[in-house]
Amino acid sequence: MKTIAPETEAEAEESDFKPLTAQEAQAWRSRHRAIPVWRLVVVQALVGGLVALLAGLVSGKPPIGWSAGYGALAVVVPAALFARGMARQRFAGSPGAAMVGFFGWEMVKIVLTVAMLAAAPRLVAQLSWLALLAGMVVTMKTYWIALMVQSGVRKTD
Repeated sequence: MKTIAPETEAEAEESDFKPLTAQEAQAWRSRHRAIPVWRLVVVQALVGGLVALLAGLVSGKPPIGWSAGYGALAVVVPAALFARGMARQRFAGSPGAAMVGFFGWEMVKIVLTVAMLAAAPRLVAQLSWLALLAGMVVTMKTYWIALMVQSGVRKTD
C-alpha cells in the first residue's frame, strides 16, 4: 500500500493527531478542572462593586461611582442570564442543539448589554460615559484574569 505525503502543513498537523484513551482523558480532566461559572459571575460582581466604590471615592463625585457601577452591571447581569440559560440546557439532546442554544443565549446577552447601555442616560443621573466604560472593561477583564489564575489554564511550557 502506497502512502501519500501530506501536501500542506495543515494536513501534516492533522496526521499527528492522536485521540486520548479513556485513562488519558480522565487524567487530563483531573488536571484541568472546570471553573464554576457562577463563581466567575460572583467575582465579576464583587470586582464591579469595588471599581464603583473606588471610582466614587477617588473622584469624590457619587455620579462617577454610579456610572462605573452601572457599567459593571451591564456586564454582570447579561453574564448571569447567559450562565443561567446555559445551565438549564445542559442536557440538550444533540451537539447541534447545544450549539444553537449557546448562540441563542449569546445573542440574548449581547442584546441585553446594548439595551442596558442605551438605557444608561435615563437611569443614571449625571452619567459619565468614561466611568461607565471603565467599570465595564475592568469587570470584563476579571473573567480573563480568573481564567489565567485558575490552575491548569496557564501555559506550562
